[in-house]
Amino acid sequence: LAVSGTVNDISMSGGIALGFTASFIIEEGFSISSLEQVVRSMAETAQEAGVPIVAGDTKVVEKGKADGLFISTAGIAWIPDGLNIGGACAMPGDVVLVSGTLGDHGIAVLSARGDLGFQTEIRSDVAPLNHLIQEILSVSKNIHVLRDPTRGGLVTTLNEIACQSNVNITLHEISIPVIPAVRSACEMLGFDPLYVANEGKVIVIVAKEDANTVLDAMH
Repeated sequence: LAVSGTVNDISMSGGIALGFTASFIIEEGFSISSLEQVVRSMAETAQEAGVPIVAGDTKVVEKGKADGLFISTAGIAWIPDGLNIGGACAMPGDVVLVSGTLGDHGIAVLSARGDLGFQTEIRSDVAPLNHLIQEILSVSKNIHVLRDPTRGGLVTTLNEIACQSNVNITLHEISIPVIPAVRSACEMLGFDPLYVANEGKVIVIVAKEDANTVLDAMH
């Protein structure tokens, strides 16, 4: 989450991540084996993204002064010339694309915490998106908005974009992919999967004439 979140935040502006820092605040008594598992997963994800961890820091605080472990990351990147990507750039006639199934992360977290009351095989979608985004930017100069629908999910994110760009956005709900297990869990809990958090998906708002080209690149 820490690595992918930072890489993805950078990527949503079209930026190319060069490296990032990682700062750990560790509660006294935190398991060394758990810390090793966390660090190993961060290293694997950084390698997957192709973005090195270039600096870090650790602080240990007294027991009861932190909730186990806090990780803070900060990234540095460069943005190629000629890009103008942002929430205020959506235009009438644009097409909205999503890169995969929605709601997986939010339901996986609830399951891991035991809040569902039953076991599922749903896994978080957390993943670095930088390679995917650079691929679609290489095939189209008409990408207007990139946004990861994290907290608040797809609908909350699109509502923010609609307000920033002063446009209406129409969703074809039947075309939005949600796996059956996520849909079932949401129905039981009274959730709408379109409002559930994601950590490895991207919303792409692109000029209509480039939509199929971008979709092919995403595939």
